[in-house]
Amino acid sequence: IFYEPFDDPFDGRWVVSENDDYKGVWKHSKSEGHDDYGLLVSEKARKYAIVKELNENLNIKSQKVILQYDVRLQNELECGGAYLKFLQQQSTGWKPQEFDNNSPYSIMFGPDKCGNTNKVHFIFKHKNPKSGEYVEHHLKDPPSVPSDKFSHVYTAVLQPDNILQILIDGKEEKKTYFLSEKDFDPPLIPTKMIPDPDDKKPEDWDERAKIPDPEAVKPGDWDEDSPAEIEDDEAVKPEGWLDDEAEEIEDPEASKPEDWDEEEDGEWEAPKVANPKCAEAPGCGKWRRPMKSNPAYKGKWHAPLIENPNYNGIWKPRQIQNPHYFEVAEPNFEPISAVGIEIWTMQDGILFDNILITCDENVADLYRETTWKPKFEVEKAKHKAEKAVAASSDSFTRIRKGLFGLLYKIADIPFLNAYKSKIIEVLKRGEEQPNITVGILFSIFFIILTIVVTTLSGGKEKPPVCLQSKLIYFVGPRHETCFKVLEFPCLYMQANVTQGKMGMAAAQTSNNQRSTKEKESETKKATATAAAPPRRKSTRRDA
Repeated sequence: IFYEPFDDPFDGRWVVSENDDYKGVWKHSKSEGHDDYGLLVSEKARKYAIVKELNENLNIKSQKVILQYDVRLQNELECGGAYLKFLQQQSTGWKPQEFDNNSPYSIMFGPDKCGNTNKVHFIFKHKNPKSGEYVEHHLKDPPSVPSDKFSHVYTAVLQPDNILQILIDGKEEKKTYFLSEKDFDPPLIPTKMIPDPDDKKPEDWDERAKIPDPEAVKPGDWDEDSPAEIEDDEAVKPEGWLDDEAEEIEDPEASKPEDWDEEEDGEWEAPKVANPKCAEAPGCGKWRRPMKSNPAYKGKWHAPLIENPNYNGIWKPRQIQNPHYFEVAEPNFEPISAVGIEIWTMQDGILFDNILITCDENVADLYRETTWKPKFEVEKAKHKAEKAVAASSDSFTRIRKGLFGLLYKIADIPFLNAYKSKIIEVLKRGEEQPNITVGILFSIFFIILTIVVTTLSGGKEKPPVCLQSKLIYFVGPRHETCFKVLEFPCLYMQANVTQGKMGMAAAQTSNNQRSTKEKESETKKATATAAAPPRRKSTRRDA
C-alpha cells in the first residue's frame, strides 16, 4: 500500500514542518558502512517534524494491516524518540507544513527512551461514540528498545480478530488483545460503573479506626523532661591524651599567594591541616566524657490507642452508571491519511528507512529479509571483528604487563644488584614506548645471559656476546632516534623498527674479533712475502 525506501532525496515528496518549534535539519544520508540511504536526524537536542501524505486514505478497520520500518540509532539513544505517527484525516484547510504534535493521529508506533522510559510505543486513538472525545490507549508492558547501534526493524501486525503483535527484527516480543482491559491503559471498553463525581463525604464521617483512650492517665513517675542520653560517669580519659594539642593546625608549608590583596581579600590565613601529633595519640584537645543512653528516659507520654466506637470506615463515593460506557466488537480505527515523524531527541544519527504499510505478512517478511537483514548482518559482523581486535589488544596489554612485572622481579635478584638501576631504566623506557617492547625484552635477555655466563665462568671466560656499541637504535619510517641504554662490558644490540617489523642483530663473538694492530701486522707480512724474489730450487749439486 505504501513503501518509502529513501533511495531518492525526500525533497518534494516529504514536507518538513514550518512550525517554529521544529528546528532540526533532516538529511538524505547513507547509513554508516552501507551504500543504502535513509532519512537522517542530523543535529542533537532538536525537535523534528516531517510528513508524507498518502495518495488516498487507508482504511485499517476489519482487515489485517502491517506497519513496518527500520531505524538505526547510530549514536545509540539516551533521551529521545524514534517513532512514527500514522495520521488521521486532518481538519479542512490543514496543510502539511503545519504538522506538529497537535496533529491528530490514529496510531503512534516505535522506540522512545529517556530516563525511566524505555519502550517501543504502541498507542492508538479511539473515538468514544458516547462522548465524541478521542482517547489515547497505551499498550501496557511494551518491549524495550535494543541498546546498540545496529539497524533494527519494528513491525506492528494488526489482525482482524483484534490481536496485536509487536515484532522486533522479525521476532515476536509482544502479543496482546485490543479489547482486553489488562492490555491497554485505559482499556478500550470503559467500565460500566464509575464513582459519582457529585457525591461528597459527610462532615461527620469518621475514618479513624483507632483513637487515644480518653480515660487513660499519665503515671505519676513519668518524667518527660529526662534526656535521651547522659554522660557516661564511668568513662576514663585514655592514657596519652594530648589536652594541649589542637586537632587541626595551620599548614606549615602554606604561604600567602603573591597576588593576595588584603584590602580586597581580607587578612590571609593559612589553611588548616590535621595535627600529625594527634595521629599517634588517642586524641587531642579538651577531653569530654562520651554520652550513653539514659535508662530513665521515657519520652513524651501518649495515651494508648483503643478501637474507635464511631469508626465509619474509609469513605468512597457511590457508584453510578457510566454515561460514556459503550461496547464494540473491534476497534473503530480512524483511516490513515499520512505518515509523519514528530520527535524530540538529544541524539543525532537516527536514521529512518524502509517505511512499509501492507496487508500481506509475506510482503512484510520479504522486505524485512531483503532490505533490513543484509544491513544488520554486515553491522553485526563488523562489530564482532572490532570486539575481537579490542580483545586481542587487551590480551597483548595484559601479557605485556605480566612480562614487565616478571622482569621487575628478576631485576631484584641479588646477583643483578650491580646492574639493577640500569635494568629498571630500560624497563621504564619500554613501558613508556610500547612499540619497542620486543627490543627491550631482547636487551634484558642478553644482559642477563651475559651476566650469567660471566658469573658461571668466574669472570675469566669471555661471554658469548661482546660489546661493539653501547647504543640501541630505533629507526622510524621518517626519522632515526637513538639513546644510550646500558653500559655493560659485553653487549651489542641493534633494533630496527619499520612499519611494525623489528629486526634484531647481535654482534659477532669475540672469536671473530681482532684488533686493528693485529690486522695491520698480518697485512704487512703478506705484502713483504709477495714482494721478495722467488727462491731458487735446491739441487743435488748444492747438497
